[in-house]
Amino acid sequence: MVIKDSCGVFGGYGYHNIADLVRTGLFGLQHRGQESAGIVTSDGNEFYERLRQGLVSPNFGPERTSQLLGHIGIGHVRYSTSGGSSVKNTQPLSVEIKGQKMYIAHNGNLDNYEQLKNKMESEGSIFSTTTDSEVFAHLIAKSKETDLEDKISDACKHVSGSYSLLIMTEDKLIGLRDPRGFRPLKLGRIKLNKQSAYFLSYETIAFDDIKAEYIRDIEPNEMIILNQENYHSLQGYETRKLLENDLIHTPCIFESVYFARPDSKISPDGMTYWGLRFKMGQILAQEFPVDADVVISIPDSGNYSAEGYSYESQIPFVSGFIRNHYVGRTFITPNQQKRMNDVDLKLNVNEYAIKDKRVIVTDDSIIRGTTTKGKITSLKNAGAKEVHVRISCPPVRYPCFYGMDFPTQGELVANQYLDSNNNVNINELCDFLGADSLGFLSLDGLLESCKPQGDTFCTACYNGNYPTQQN
Repeated sequence: MVIKDSCGVFGGYGYHNIADLVRTGLFGLQHRGQESAGIVTSDGNEFYERLRQGLVSPNFGPERTSQLLGHIGIGHVRYSTSGGSSVKNTQPLSVEIKGQKMYIAHNGNLDNYEQLKNKMESEGSIFSTTTDSEVFAHLIAKSKETDLEDKISDACKHVSGSYSLLIMTEDKLIGLRDPRGFRPLKLGRIKLNKQSAYFLSYETIAFDDIKAEYIRDIEPNEMIILNQENYHSLQGYETRKLLENDLIHTPCIFESVYFARPDSKISPDGMTYWGLRFKMGQILAQEFPVDADVVISIPDSGNYSAEGYSYESQIPFVSGFIRNHYVGRTFITPNQQKRMNDVDLKLNVNEYAIKDKRVIVTDDSIIRGTTTKGKITSLKNAGAKEVHVRISCPPVRYPCFYGMDFPTQGELVANQYLDSNNNVNINELCDFLGADSLGFLSLDGLLESCKPQGDTFCTACYNGNYPTQQN
């Protein structure tokens, strides 16, 4: 089974005692991974590291973070699947290449990981973790190029898939984004007295938390270099291309549907993921209208499309479920039984809001179907007259090889109800869920909602059109 990670990375250069800002940045990215966290810093001469299982807050309090000295730092929060949840897989990963120690923090998934690993092991390489992130270390070490930046570019010629990557040595911080731009990476800045400190983050919410200015996205196929020489330049950093060939940019559209925090920005002009999801709800109401009394959501993932659906349909939006905020994101719980138990603990029906009413319930997606089916049952048991399900993306039919934890094709509930033309039989799926009607946002509607980000996306989980040749 291909390793699939979806994690969060954050790093910075040029801020005295940077560890506290890295900790704060990781806390803003905690929704991306809740199994382990790590921070490594450098004062230009020595590394300081702390890697722990669990959440950021209990493991990186002020007293512990104060021991991580220096003006350079990177951090990582991890959510693992088949790579395994263990201390050895906690990032940033420590590697030593020809006497030079460095740390790597990686988000994404290399779809040719198994082939590369098997080839390297046959040539004598020894892997100490079960994450595909370690492949980068071996490729960099094997490169015949001279300087580190060229070694990294050389390594990228051999990998296929998605990566937002931070690499830190004792005196520099390097960030890079894969040539197709599957995963995001953002540049931020804090203006100091004479110069600026620069930061790299998976999402802009981490910049908000440390009061940094969001400058721009790192472009697909771009490497950004922060070191002492560049720090004293007018721009503050150096950039270069990773590869010479310019591939079509295919950012993951599921970032917009679910994974990114709604208050994270997609561009410096202030547009947020909330705005995209609100638009999804509006178009969903246009595509699948229904007479009803209230619109509700399955919190929190369905909240923002529900607001858009309510606005467009003029049907009031009410809180049909009350969420226990001490239960984390169930999508990124790696065990299915634990996921089901967490859903039951996480959401409770607000009977007063839905009893004797025709209810429209929105959510971002249906993956395995068990959560949606259970919520529909609980709504009807609480007295809802009708339950109409509206989903703000198309049916998910194909596994993801670029970092989202979708199960195998056979486990995806949409594939269990197909008609003779191999299309999803919506009526049969609706009957399985126990709903009175079911509507999915069309792919055209989803693409229209995401237009502020561009015209091309990876939509493989909906149509099976994988951008790389490995799948």
